Amino acid sequence: MTATTKSGEAPTEHEQGAPVIEVSRVVPFPVDKVWQFLITPAGAEALLGDGAKLGTKGEPWHSVDGSYGVVRSYHPMEQVRLTWHADEHSAATLVDLQLTPEGSGTRLDLRHERLDAAALGKDLPQRWDEALTRIGEPAT
Repeated sequence: MTATTKSGEAPTEHEQGAPVIEVSRVVPFPVDKVWQFLITPAGAEALLGDGAKLGTKGEPWHSVDGSYGVVRSYHPMEQVRLTWHADEHSAATLVDLQLTPEGSGTRLDLRHERLDAAALGKDLPQRWDEALTRIGEPAT
C-alpha cells in the first residue's frame, strides 16, 4: 500500500540554542492502524532501524546500526518518546513521535532534540523523513 503524504523537515533552534529536527507527515491511515503497525517488530524497525524492538516505558532498544536508547514515555495511539544515541560514543538525544488524528488519516510529528554538531552530521533529517515514510506504508 502506498501512502500519500505531506512532509516537512527542518532543523530549527531549540530554546537553549541547540538544533532541533522536526519532521511531519500526514498518512492516510487511522491512528489505531498506524499505532498497531508501530508496535510490531516491522513498525519498530521502520522507525528505529533493523533489529530494533519497541518496548514500553523504561525498556531499552537497540538497532543493528549501533543506535540505541530507552523508551521514556509510551502512550498508546498518542505518543512515544525515547532517548537516542547514534552509537556507543554519542551523547543521549531525545526523539518524540506524536500521532494525531487528521481527517481519516494520522498526522505524525517527530521531534529530535538535544542534538550536537556530531549528531547533525549523520543525515538525521533524511533518516527521520524516511522513517515516517516507512511508518506511513503499513501492510494491510
